[in-house]
Amino acid sequence: MHHKNRHIGGYDFELLSQNLPELTNYIIQTKFGGLSIDFANPKAVKSLNKALLFTDYGITYWEIPEGYLCPPIPGRADYLHHISELVPENQKDITCLDIGVGANCIYPIIGVKEFGWNFVGTDIDPKSIESAKKIVNQNNILKDKVEIRLQENKNWIFNGVIKSHEKLDISICNPPFHLSKSAADKGTLRKISHLQQKNTPKLQLNFGGNSNELWCEGGEMAFIEKMIQESSIYRQYIVWFTTLVSKESHLKPIYFLLKKAKVKTQRTFDMQLGNKVSRIVAWRF
Repeated sequence: MHHKNRHIGGYDFELLSQNLPELTNYIIQTKFGGLSIDFANPKAVKSLNKALLFTDYGITYWEIPEGYLCPPIPGRADYLHHISELVPENQKDITCLDIGVGANCIYPIIGVKEFGWNFVGTDIDPKSIESAKKIVNQNNILKDKVEIRLQENKNWIFNGVIKSHEKLDISICNPPFHLSKSAADKGTLRKISHLQQKNTPKLQLNFGGNSNELWCEGGEMAFIEKMIQESSIYRQYIVWFTTLVSKESHLKPIYFLLKKAKVKTQRTFDMQLGNKVSRIVAWRF
């Protein structure tokens, strides 16, 4: 984890359960004598997230529709801590564009609390937009800092959601990873089986996310290629473009596309949480 990530020391389950008593229903004792939850249980994960968001980020209301992505908060925080290094420390009134804000609105929550940034969150899914707006409106800390916008054309990323007069400092994105729904389902089953250390024959309904959160035609690489192409058009509106890259094998073609787009500067940040390794690619014109 990034050295400034507040979750680097693990979870204080005693404090978290004091702040959200419902979490006690899901706390278990590990074979090493510590406390944890069953991370394969979506209700336990959601309860943990609610406790973390209340305890560490001052969020009093956080609900997501059934079947939508319940993200791991430490990893989302790590992304923002890494890219915060791209922004001058003395710069104020920073605005971040969150591409695919999702029903959970996690990145704006963390970014507002940790850095005081302003956010514009976009999504192609009306239900995600409705949920994210409700989270913003129900939490005073977010009300004047976060704006949620519907991307009406799923074939566009920046076009249609950036206003003509806007100047944004940085964009973030956690692209859909899989090529298809079946590939996403298989990936979720592997994840659950790994967490439970046994084969899982079928999906649990509220685990893993809906279609636009997990897969798109062409998968992660196609999405990032489209993002790079559009970024050259919107270079006057956004200073830094960034994206999460799950597959290391995608880095080489991404660097080729950035060179082709004639970017001025690019950076890659490595991220590791437990056994999961990913990276962030950032570029500016």
